[in-house]
Amino acid sequence: MTPFDTFAVVDWSAGNDTGPRPRKDAIWAAVADREKPVYLRNRTLALEWLSELIGKELATGRRLMIGFDFPFGYPKGFASAVVGQPSPLRLWDFFQRSLQDTPRANNRFALAGELNGRLAGIGPFWFNGTKTDIASLPRLKSGRTSDHGLPERRQCEERAAGTFTCWQMGGAGAVGGQVMTGLAALSRLRSAFGRSIAVWPFEELSPQVAFVEVWPSLIADVVRASGDPIKDRAQVRLLADAISRLDESELRAMLDVDAPEEGWILGLGFERELRHAACRT
Repeated sequence: MTPFDTFAVVDWSAGNDTGPRPRKDAIWAAVADREKPVYLRNRTLALEWLSELIGKELATGRRLMIGFDFPFGYPKGFASAVVGQPSPLRLWDFFQRSLQDTPRANNRFALAGELNGRLAGIGPFWFNGTKTDIASLPRLKSGRTSDHGLPERRQCEERAAGTFTCWQMGGAGAVGGQVMTGLAALSRLRSAFGRSIAVWPFEELSPQVAFVEVWPSLIADVVRASGDPIKDRAQVRLLADAISRLDESELRAMLDVDAPEEGWILGLGFERELRHAACRT
């Protein structure tokens, strides 16, 4: 693996446009060793920012790693149920085709209900954030049945205490909406830049740009100690800097993962190394 030159981290959001004033629970991005994280008020602007970053790095011949804070895959069996094969990247393309997304609204809850309807029982998705009932999408976890046939969590989430399941579509800390909107967005970037992008751990990281899954809570204590009132802003800056400061051998060890269907969290099991790197000056 050729070493990377530039490292960035993006804290994603499935919500609507968050307005002109920087705030929490919005999209934030940071490039390691640059002055300030970037506030991106909606996913359209985030895609524009990412496209510009990728384009500049490709033009200058620099290798770029971008970490995104949402799962890159679903629990084993879901991709096969939806796209007919255990291919997470085919699932990304499905979300690109199926998700109707604008800065002010998207159909993620309706899409979750539609996907539930393809499976046995009721579930696995749950939580409806709209005022209108959606067929096959229970508002509460207790409204699900257990016969949909899919695991509740990915293997990496079994090891990462505090993670939320991909099936929860809303509520404090939930990532279900981030996964759908995020994967659709990353699929668009892959379509735009073609073979210049590789997705870890599903593809060999020989292209110039690598997408990796991250979870800033791996350095939660360092983020808290920063004192930044906007946690999202602090964690993208600190995690991007931490990854950029890892020894090449440390990064190689973190990338040495076999998870071809569900994906993995970069740095899981290497929390100590990440925290130490985050605290370096």
